[in-house]
Amino acid sequence: MNKKKYFIQTFGCQMNVYDSERVGYLLEGEGYERAKGPEEADLIFLNTCSVREKPAQKVYSALGRFQGLKKRNPRLLLGVGGCFAQQEGERLLERFSYVDFVVGTKEFPRLQTIVKNLGNFGKRQTAIRLEGRVDPYGSLPLYSPRSKACSFVSIMQGCDNYCTYCVVPFVRGREVSRPSREILEEIRSLASGGVKEVTLLGQNVNSYGQKPGGEIGFVQLLEAVEAISGIERIRFTTSHPKDLSADLAGAFGRLSKLCEHIHLPLQSGSNRILERMNRGYTREEYWEKVQALRRNCPEISITADLMVGFPGEAEEDFAATGEMIERVQFDEFFSFKYSDRPQTQARLFPEKVPEEISQRRLEEIQSLQKKISQQRNKRWEGREVEVLVEGRSKTSAEESTGRNRTRHLVNFPGKNFAEGALVKVQITKALAHSLRGEALPRGDLNVVKKAP
Repeated sequence: MNKKKYFIQTFGCQMNVYDSERVGYLLEGEGYERAKGPEEADLIFLNTCSVREKPAQKVYSALGRFQGLKKRNPRLLLGVGGCFAQQEGERLLERFSYVDFVVGTKEFPRLQTIVKNLGNFGKRQTAIRLEGRVDPYGSLPLYSPRSKACSFVSIMQGCDNYCTYCVVPFVRGREVSRPSREILEEIRSLASGGVKEVTLLGQNVNSYGQKPGGEIGFVQLLEAVEAISGIERIRFTTSHPKDLSADLAGAFGRLSKLCEHIHLPLQSGSNRILERMNRGYTREEYWEKVQALRRNCPEISITADLMVGFPGEAEEDFAATGEMIERVQFDEFFSFKYSDRPQTQARLFPEKVPEEISQRRLEEIQSLQKKISQQRNKRWEGREVEVLVEGRSKTSAEESTGRNRTRHLVNFPGKNFAEGALVKVQITKALAHSLRGEALPRGDLNVVKKAP
């Protein structure tokens, strides 16, 4: 008898990628196997994002495409989960008569029951409760990772910061830290399965363990992960600047497995706009954190999120953002145009910036950063780096690809390197968004130590 098949389309952040892995594992527990594409699936699940308008529009587009599949196969189950599902709830069932179920951000453990009920009774269902749902992962079994190279691990859910533009507190709930014993048990399980690198996930990892019920702080958690045998690299995201402590900055200089990279969202270089955003820091304080990180770890790569066109952003505010980009010298950043999000304060702010001005500003900072990235990548030419192989290159089946410790993408000739292998590569060419290199002889594949 052929097994039923599932297909998951993931939108948005790394947290959603992690959630999708868990959803897949739950469906496999119900006898499903992974489909190669939506056309052969018996169940399609959209794991959604609502942080910005664009990902939300992509969800509507995808639902439109899958309507045809549903018409051809009425027994196909179509579900929507994640942040956009949490935000819209029953409205998705009302608008799309062919959607069978909606699952919110803290209701994933109920997925198996929902799928069973649909199979038995066929009644469309919505599960979007936030209140009373503390940790959606605590009740889930450990799972086997698909990747032998790297894996995500959730350490906390939700956010208490209420930035005026951000919908996360309304769709992920208040901050809740997972017990460290559960996190460490999950990471040990991943290590036993061959995973070399873990990325600790949270809306604000710096505040891990600080709320009532917390047992250890974030740096203590990093130290505990450092002690796990088999794990070679540790990363984390996202780190809120206002909560980045001197202790955490110092950890980059003393924890050997903690990779030399931090994602530290700036959002704006203008103090006036940062205050309107309710970010909780100034540009001067952000710069002090950057300096502390580089004092402790000169090699550290710093990436960020930046937003243009926030309501009331004047040309001098935008110029201040450009000045900060020049000063900090980010290795890369993710940039966006502001868009109104439901329930947020900023949607009510007047002085909306015209679309054409926002687009021009976005293009300007992206052009500036492209030059900076190219210049910063140049420093790697001629150097030997440790690359964790993630698979074959997207551009050539004859090449392998992976990332060095500073999270730069590295492509190099050779297709026989196993996923999860640590390879010593000499960088031969720096591009704007990646590095090229040559693998050194196998006798040289020892772990590259941190620069002093």
